[in-house]
Amino acid sequence: MNKWRDEWTAYLMILPAVLYVVVLAFYPAINAVYGSFFTRLGKFGLYNYTFVLDQYGTAPIYNTFIVTASALLLQFTAGFVIAGLLSKPFRGKSIFSAIFLIPFGVATIVTAVIFYHMFGVEGGYVNSFLRMIGVGPINWTGSFSSSLFVIVLADSWKNTPIVTLILLAGMTTISPDLYSQAMVDGAGIFQRFFRITLPNMAGFIAIALMIRGISEFNIFAMALLIFPYQLLTTMTFSLYDIINARPSEAAATILLGFVLIFATFVMIYRTKYGKVS
Repeated sequence: MNKWRDEWTAYLMILPAVLYVVVLAFYPAINAVYGSFFTRLGKFGLYNYTFVLDQYGTAPIYNTFIVTASALLLQFTAGFVIAGLLSKPFRGKSIFSAIFLIPFGVATIVTAVIFYHMFGVEGGYVNSFLRMIGVGPINWTGSFSSSLFVIVLADSWKNTPIVTLILLAGMTTISPDLYSQAMVDGAGIFQRFFRITLPNMAGFIAIALMIRGISEFNIFAMALLIFPYQLLTTMTFSLYDIINARPSEAAATILLGFVLIFATFVMIYRTKYGKVS
């Protein structure tokens, strides 16, 4: 009797959260997918998808993948290095931790404005420094590669702290005895990283990938504020630019499909290798 009551009490406790997700996430998503197959005249077909691809091509899709992969690579590389430092005691660790976490509290629009001024062609801090050391100024927003560099750098500056905190939480769960035994057996730093650190942190890596990967697929404000001329058009940017409701639902469905595929791969990785629940 008590077990039955406890189970139903638990169900009632999570019911508001379930209703919130169903009403505000699942229903609009399913409604958008359904509506994407109908024209304004009610004709069923793939017209909206062909309209989106004809108008924007596949460039927004490639750009989104490039931005997502580049940002995740940079954030995880920096996250592992900083988490490794923070997992060890050193003088000034608390001050370093506080300074390091500041970017995560900065609003996205503020981050975009900061990097817009840093990489401005005229009067930008970076170009001023390059002139000072005898290097000519660079038009950072003048090409795809330089624009990609700026947006990935800005996004990584803001979001590396959350990746680092998740990875640091994973590192604290690994027993130091494992590393000690591996060092006694002659394992080098790379062997310890790939044989001990990575396997034991698979669950935490999956969590960080899920959080940051989905956000990167939806990157919008950075591209809008730093690149007002759509030099680096991403899928979300294209979605914003489409004013017709039906094609915009088709664009949103394409983006949703990529997010779901990414989330599925991460969940498979977490189920296969993760040790946390």
